Amino acid sequence: MIAYRYGVLTFNSGNDGTIAVVGRFGAAESPAAQSFLDRMQGPVTLDCSQLEYISSAGLGVLLKTQKRLAGVNARVRLVSVRPNLLEIFRFSGFDRIFDIEPAAAA
Repeated sequence: MIAYRYGVLTFNSGNDGTIAVVGRFGAAESPAAQSFLDRMQGPVTLDCSQLEYISSAGLGVLLKTQKRLAGVNARVRLVSVRPNLLEIFRFSGFDRIFDIEPAAAA
């Protein structure tokens, strides 16, 4: 596993190609996160089980990444999304843009 840390946000690249997003994804982390995600090619799966918070700036990073990948017929998939974040994705309409898999019920 390779970890990329940006302030209070970490991306952990797993051997299976899934990228775990850990911490808080706010405006301060967005430029570095965008730079990291801009290097991703093909379908991207983000494990959000340890993502605590996402701001509108973080949503913008995900949207920009989705649009870029759609240009090469790929997508961003969000898995293990916590209920509080799932609500944000649904409220913002992102559930119609991304493939989203909620976290398993505890």
